[in-house]
Amino acid sequence: MTDPYSSGVVALRIPAKPEYIALARLALSGLAQVRPVEPETLADLKLALTEACSNSVRHAYREGRDGTVDVRYELNGSELSVEVVDEGGGFDVAATADGELGELDEGGLGLAIIRALTDELAIDSHERGSRLRFAKKLP
Repeated sequence: MTDPYSSGVVALRIPAKPEYIALARLALSGLAQVRPVEPETLADLKLALTEACSNSVRHAYREGRDGTVDVRYELNGSELSVEVVDEGGGFDVAATADGELGELDEGGLGLAIIRALTDELAIDSHERGSRLRFAKKLP
């Protein structure tokens, strides 16, 4: 029998402004209607998503530069993955994501929160933008 929840992908592009992060959270809540997710797990995923989007909004487009944040959700069987992409200036991934976070700035603290709440975390950053992907296994 085929898994009815396999390969469900939803993509969203929001302006890089704090007030639009709620739309990304609403889309995540909508996916929880397609494949039931425990309330605690959904709350964890919403917090991780908020941290990821907030990092892009706060740090990617400095000096008032306009930009967008792309959010891609993939529901694949018993895993939900979320990818957050921006076209900002990038950051030093090794300084914030190697497990040796040292003195945490706001971005580093957000990454530590995401790492604690999810099962997987991957970060790619360069001068043309950043991509953060996290995943959570669903019971």
